[in-house]
Amino acid sequence: MASESRILAICAGVTRPLFVRESHDDQHLHQTLSGIAKTPISTLQDPRAVMCKHLGIDGDEQADLTVHGGPDKAVYCYPAGHYAFWTRKIPALAQRSLEELFGQVGENLTIDGVDETQIWIEDDMAIGEEVILKICKPREPCFKFNARMGDRHASKLMMQHDICGWYCAVVREGTIKAGDRVVVRPGPRYITVARANQRLTRPDLL
Repeated sequence: MASESRILAICAGVTRPLFVRESHDDQHLHQTLSGIAKTPISTLQDPRAVMCKHLGIDGDEQADLTVHGGPDKAVYCYPAGHYAFWTRKIPALAQRSLEELFGQVGENLTIDGVDETQIWIEDDMAIGEEVILKICKPREPCFKFNARMGDRHASKLMMQHDICGWYCAVVREGTIKAGDRVVVRPGPRYITVARANQRLTRPDLL
């Protein structure tokens, strides 16, 4: 049976300098370019229509196209409910409202009503009247995510707790806006996004 959700915010960002530590033991900050810093461009309070194209949200950028973006990672979706976890784990985020956190993890679509345990790889997401996305894979965060969150353990926490979100391909282009209904249409249903993430992090449990 299809499940329903809705978009709370659409987020985008341009590439800009980011100071990172490339490993846990790295004592030095290195400057790199990243598009991880996203901000809302369509919200429930200001539901502007945004074009969703085959390579992503109009106006969104990625710095390293070998690991970000492309047809199978065109749109990154993240459940809004996971932000409660991050505000508990990272004190710097605790004083911000939920709406102020949208885009913090680098997502393009902040959604409610569904999470990684309820959707499956190759399910479709029909958004509004035009756009169709296909769920491709869970996110695998890197050291840039740690820098964005201000916590060197953030990537590990995301994967250990199965709160990774998911990447989508754009099957049909069109305009979307905050508040649009999202209908998840079942695909083959062979593996959930959460289980796919577990295969990456805890293969001994499967």
